[in-house]
Amino acid sequence: MGKDSKAFKGKGKLLSFFPTGEYYFTKGLKAYHRRDFEKAKRYLQRAFQLEPGEPMIACQLALVWTEIGGYENSNRLLHLILDELDPEMTECHYFLANNYAHLGFFKDATHHSKVYLELEEDGEFADDAEELLELLVFEGVEDEDDLFEEDDLMVRQEEARNLLESGYFPKAIEMLHSIVEEYPEYWSAYNNLALAHFYLGETEQAHTVLYDVLERNPGNLHALCNLLVFAHYRRDKKETARLIEILKKIKPMLTEHQFKLGATFALSGEYTLAYEWLRKLHRRGYDGDGPFYYWYSYAAYYTGREELAHSLWKKVLSISPEKEGAEPWNANGAPGGMENQTRSILQKLGSDYPEERLFAIFLASVAKDKKELLQSKELYENDKLAANEREYIAYLKEGKRSPSANAHDVAEMLYQTYQPIGAVEAGLFLMWFSVIEEAYRQGHSLKNSAGWAAASVYVWHKLRNDKIPMHQLVDQYGVSEGTIRKYAKLVMACMQ
Repeated sequence: MGKDSKAFKGKGKLLSFFPTGEYYFTKGLKAYHRRDFEKAKRYLQRAFQLEPGEPMIACQLALVWTEIGGYENSNRLLHLILDELDPEMTECHYFLANNYAHLGFFKDATHHSKVYLELEEDGEFADDAEELLELLVFEGVEDEDDLFEEDDLMVRQEEARNLLESGYFPKAIEMLHSIVEEYPEYWSAYNNLALAHFYLGETEQAHTVLYDVLERNPGNLHALCNLLVFAHYRRDKKETARLIEILKKIKPMLTEHQFKLGATFALSGEYTLAYEWLRKLHRRGYDGDGPFYYWYSYAAYYTGREELAHSLWKKVLSISPEKEGAEPWNANGAPGGMENQTRSILQKLGSDYPEERLFAIFLASVAKDKKELLQSKELYENDKLAANEREYIAYLKEGKRSPSANAHDVAEMLYQTYQPIGAVEAGLFLMWFSVIEEAYRQGHSLKNSAGWAAASVYVWHKLRNDKIPMHQLVDQYGVSEGTIRKYAKLVMACMQ
C-alpha cells in the first residue's frame, strides 16, 4: 500500500498495555512486517479482545484488514476509533479515505482525505492524501457538491453488473441507460453498457460508447481494457497489439484497476503480463472472488506453473462449482458455459424479456441438469410464459412438433459451433430468439432451419464487424449463398 501500509507508530502508549495484550500485539506486528497477514490478523484480534479500549491495537488491526481486502471490517474499526476510542488519532481519516477509494465510494474518500489534510497539513500521510485526491479527480471526482448519491447508485450499478454477468443483456442495457442519463459522468456504467451492447452483437454501439468515454475522460482504464477485449474477439491483431502497448505502460494504484488489467491481459492471451499483475495482488494478501482465481489459474497454467494452476483451480471450484470442465488444461475448457449454470438458467426463466426466457429454455435443453430443469417449479409455476414458450417446453418433454421445435432446431445448429456458451456466444442466441419472436408475428416459415441458422451467423458476424467467409457458411450449413442472403434479409427485417 505504500506509506499507508506502515504499522501505526505509537508514542509511549505501549507501556500502558497489560502484558497479555502487549504480547499478542507485538507478535501481530512481527507477523505484519513479515507480510503474514492472516497470522497478524489472528494475533491482533486476540490482542483487541484483551484490550478492547486500546486504539493502537484497533488501528493496526484495521491496517491488516485493508491489506487482505477486508475494507468494510477495516472501516468499522477506524470509525470506532474516531467515534469512541481516540478522536485525536487523525491518521484514521487517511486510512478511511484509502479504503473508501478501493471500495469505489469516492465521496467518502474525498471527504476523509480533505479532513486529514485540514487536521494534519504536514502530517506523515499528507503527501499520500494529496496524491489520493489527485487520483480521485482523475477518476472524475472533482467537486464534493457534485458527487453521486453513492448508496442508490452503487446498488443500481451492482444490479446492472449482475444482470450483465448472468446474460440478461437487454435488461442490463435498459438499467445502464437509466444510470448514465441520471449520472452522465459515471464512467463505470458506460463501460458496462458497452459490454452489454458488444455481447448482443451491437459492436458499433459498443465502440461508440467507449470512444465517448475516452473523449470525455481520457485514459479511462476500463474503457481501454474493454477496447482490447473487443479487438481480441474481432481477431484484429493490429489493434490488439496497439492497445497492449498502451496498457503495458499503465501502473494503476487501485486494486480494482490492477485486477481489471490482469484479467484483461489473461482474456486476450497475454498470460505473462496477466500473471505479473495477478501474482502481485495475491502476494499482497488479496482475497479475490471467483473471476480472480479463474484468470490467475489460466495465467499460471499458460506460463508453465501447472502445480499453482491446479491449486488455484480448487479455489475456483469452491466458489463457483459450475466452472467444472472449464479448466485451462482441459481441451474443451473455455470461459463461459452458461448451459451448466443451473441457478442462472432458473433466474432467466423469470425474465421480463421473451427472448431471454426462450434462451433459458434452450440452455435447459443442453444442460447437464436438463431433467431437473424441465421439471422445475420455475417452469410449471411461471405465469410469464407465452403460448409459444409453453409449446417449446412441450416439444422438449414430449416431442410435440410446432414452430417452436423448428426454432429449437436452428439453435441446436448454432450450438454445434458456438459452445460452450459464454457471454459473447450468448449474444448470438439472444439475437436468434429475438428474431423468431418477430418471425412468428410476421408469419414466416421456420422450416428451413439450415437457412435461418446460416443467415443468423452471417448477420451476427456482420453486426460485430467480424466478417465470416460466405463459402464457409455454405459448406458448414449445406445451403446456397443465395439462400443465406435471402434469409439474412429476413433476419435483419425481424430485428428492426
